[in-house]
Amino acid sequence: MSSDWWRGAVIYQIYPLSFCDSDGDGLGDLPGVLGRLDYVASLGVDAIWLSPFFPSPLKDFGYDVADHCGVHPALGTLGHFDAIVEKAHRLGLKVMIDQVWSHTSDHHAWFRESRAGRDAAKADWYTWADPRPDGGPPNNWLSVFGGGAWTWNPIRRQYYLHHFLSDQPSLNLRNEAVVEALLGTARFWLDRGVDGFRFDAVDFMFHDPDLKDNPPRPPADGEIPSRPFRLQYHLHDMMGAGTHEFLARIRALADEYGAVTLGEVSSEDGALERCLAYSAPGEGKLHMAYTLGLMKRGFTPELFNDAFALQARASEAGFCWAFSNHDVERAVSRWGGAKGGDRFGRLLMNLLLALPGTVCLYQGEELGLPQAKVPHDRMRDPYGAAFHPVFSGRDGSRTPMPWTMSARHAGFSAARTPWLPVSRAHRGRAVDMQEADPGSILNSWRSALRWRRAHPELRMGRLHALSVPGQTLAFERFSGEGRVLAAFNFSAEPVTLDLSFGPPMTPIGGHGFAAVSPSTVQLDAHGAVFARAPAAHGCADFTLAAE
Repeated sequence: MSSDWWRGAVIYQIYPLSFCDSDGDGLGDLPGVLGRLDYVASLGVDAIWLSPFFPSPLKDFGYDVADHCGVHPALGTLGHFDAIVEKAHRLGLKVMIDQVWSHTSDHHAWFRESRAGRDAAKADWYTWADPRPDGGPPNNWLSVFGGGAWTWNPIRRQYYLHHFLSDQPSLNLRNEAVVEALLGTARFWLDRGVDGFRFDAVDFMFHDPDLKDNPPRPPADGEIPSRPFRLQYHLHDMMGAGTHEFLARIRALADEYGAVTLGEVSSEDGALERCLAYSAPGEGKLHMAYTLGLMKRGFTPELFNDAFALQARASEAGFCWAFSNHDVERAVSRWGGAKGGDRFGRLLMNLLLALPGTVCLYQGEELGLPQAKVPHDRMRDPYGAAFHPVFSGRDGSRTPMPWTMSARHAGFSAARTPWLPVSRAHRGRAVDMQEADPGSILNSWRSALRWRRAHPELRMGRLHALSVPGQTLAFERFSGEGRVLAAFNFSAEPVTLDLSFGPPMTPIGGHGFAAVSPSTVQLDAHGAVFARAPAAHGCADFTLAAE
């Protein structure tokens, strides 16, 4: 693959703790990942993204990093990681890994030294502040995970900032020594052969250095939300000045190695705009970005048309699409609700692979896994525990991957009790069962991924949105002389699209989706269709109308 391999690529996210346990201790590990790479390659994806496997107390299950240049002993060794890189490259897969640079674990050697005293060598490597005259925290900032964003340290007699758990102190990225240290850890992994990084919590990297209070945000409906974090406009505690300059430093290092960068953008207002700003070409920023905000909105044609309108203004920016990941409810359940299932799962598959830009596919998404229900006494997520029972947390999207229906814990682990339970609803969707069924959603994903590779319009082409009433989304993807029409029915009722006033359409074979006549498109409930229009017609010379 060329240095632009990421354009239009499909990146498969692996959450190592839940992928495959090789040694029976109940935790997924790097040897388990290594043993399942052939399966990942068989899907037809371009790259893997490994969520954190670094040394960590696992308070936030990997996103509380205690050493940026190692492997958690329960998850393997650096030798295992090197073997993953070597085998992935041999299979034609690029390797991306998480980098968590907005904060560390409080077990990190940097923080242990920083909290030792105001005169310590790393005293200002984290965000510290004096108390208010009444002894309270320096401002009103709140933690995403509940409560205040400041914790008192009696040795320094100061508060330290943490946007998430109190065990995750925020780094001071305005300190050049911190920046150089982080860039050095990135070089460590780049020298081991990684092809890129996914940067966690980009919006939380910088805040107002004057620590001004956030203004209140009264609830629109008058109801107090379950999460106090929603009662503030987050103008000062995140998305601060310095973010773009810091991303430029990251990009400069990545360009030295020909590596790729992907940023995670929060769901705060303006998320799509920030994705495009963080990945604007020619400005030395990230290659691409995605947002949790997309996943937390309702599944409607308007959601995508809004994104398309923004993309049209920044067509070369590196927007990345993700419907599911380890932080949100699985999309089949979140967007499908009671009507979720394989029909709805195929709609999501068809749409995701037709969108312009890079795509992230979360482990188990290709199996059509619904959100798992984790009993309260088995919950591990501190975020979920803090807001239970109003919020069930993130455990339901992190339960173990089901490999073999009849095996103990569906083939994930031989342990008596894995770190999270295997969902009963997932057993029947195990890899071995679906591989034996030509009509399974797993095999549909494999076909669709091959089909996307074979059509440059879908992988690399630009998009032109079409005006369609009702719960239907339609657009054209075009590249050179190729034009592909894609239409999707978001509703549970069939719909017919009239094409008689536009150029004649011809079905595209080989994808296994619905057919189309030259003048009409019949879309089943949650159906999708792809067709080709003559290249001689311009992309903006017709719209669709629903009967």
